[in-house]
Amino acid sequence: MEHPVLIAIRRAAFTPLGWFAPGPADHAPENAKFLILIGNTGPEMFRRFARESGVATKLDAWTREAVSGLAADLGATAVYPFDTDPPWPFLSWARRGGAGHVSPLGLNIHSVYGLWHAYRAALLFPVVFDLTPPSPGSHPCETCVGRPCLSACPVGAFDGAGYDVQACAKHLAREEGQACMARGCLARHACPVGQGFAYAPAQASYHMRAFLGARQEE
Repeated sequence: MEHPVLIAIRRAAFTPLGWFAPGPADHAPENAKFLILIGNTGPEMFRRFARESGVATKLDAWTREAVSGLAADLGATAVYPFDTDPPWPFLSWARRGGAGHVSPLGLNIHSVYGLWHAYRAALLFPVVFDLTPPSPGSHPCETCVGRPCLSACPVGAFDGAGYDVQACAKHLAREEGQACMARGCLARHACPVGQGFAYAPAQASYHMRAFLGARQEE
């Protein structure tokens, strides 16, 4: 039977993606005895977001409100990947918590969800839970034939070593980039892992507009 805390996270439309008892080397907030990474997989969290706030609301603001309520109910505190002072090491926590591997795109790839997940917060608890550490599974990219994610981008923004953010943003702002704006990142769609969790068009378009808007504000 699943742990009650994990059940509560799922009922709130988030997915528990990894967990561990942090030590000094993990650079977690002081007094955090147990850390659970939570986020979205597939459409459930976005459906709740759209239902409660409408897509005109910024997702980060909604996330902070929704997760703070969940954290209070569970006796936890929360930190977020969009906090910039300090920038919390979510990808390092993902490695530590068995939440996946680094893909050639630089994104975290999960053995079940593929590239179709994102960390929205970390719940910090003052006690240690008796939870079996999740296994990251084998690295799916190591046996992927051809690595289609690296050749799917229309402007070659990914080369396996880095991500050309400006080339991506410029493409999205042009007429020829509207297919990417409507459907989402074609490199992510090219990955064969976790396709059943791919974002629906409304969710994909929301994220692409948010990304482009942030680049244009810089």
